[in-house]
Amino acid sequence: MDQGALATTARSAPGRLLAVLAAFDHTHPALSLTDISRRAGLTLTTAHRLVSALTEWGALERDPSGVYHVGLRLWEVAALAPRGLALRQIALPFLEDLYEATHENVQLAVRDGSEVVYTEWLSGRSAVGVHIRVGARWPLHVTGVGLALLATSSTELQEAYCAGPLVSYTAHTITDPVRLRRVLAEVRRSGVAVSSRQVTDDALSVAAPVRGPGGAVVAAVSVVVPHADAQVPVLAPAVRLAARGISRALGWRPEGRPG
Repeated sequence: MDQGALATTARSAPGRLLAVLAAFDHTHPALSLTDISRRAGLTLTTAHRLVSALTEWGALERDPSGVYHVGLRLWEVAALAPRGLALRQIALPFLEDLYEATHENVQLAVRDGSEVVYTEWLSGRSAVGVHIRVGARWPLHVTGVGLALLATSSTELQEAYCAGPLVSYTAHTITDPVRLRRVLAEVRRSGVAVSSRQVTDDALSVAAPVRGPGGAVVAAVSVVVPHADAQVPVLAPAVRLAARGISRALGWRPEGRPG
């Protein structure tokens, strides 16, 4: 038995199914059966059997050319996630207000481990270009929403994150743990996170945390503007207001204040 077959045998059935689904991502949205087999680390026979089952259930769809795509059944299930579509529906009116006030990119995101996942994005034709789409993931330290979420997470998570490798995208990306800790402390002090030229050299984002009914941070909202025209003192109150509105809509109440 070859190494690939041995690896396939050693993995559990759920693990093999998840490996097939994990073969798809934003840079690989359409895959042939051979591609799925290779990216999932499965034999072609095993991949064919699992892909057939997932296609029959609706998790995958096969187009006339024989290429597979993620199916609508997965979107239907994912829509039930409380941090996904449900959060988006509550937040959308406030995101739209923030967009109307700025006519710049407006984003909503949640934390998933050491990454930020974008659940909504509003953009205008003249807004600065960003490498963001719904479902996209980025390291926490390189985005405004990520810094807002990291700064309000547990001390243990922050220390573990700062101790790990800090990937760099531009000459301005924070890669020094000491500097990152100072930035996180400033986020907690001011209530907003500012990420300047961390992913691209021309963009700046201002973000604020969103709180749930118990006061825990469940998401973050941000506006992304051209770095050259950024006016943080003007943007920060608008972003705070949007985050506060979403928080109250989710059931959060400031201490000592009635609903």
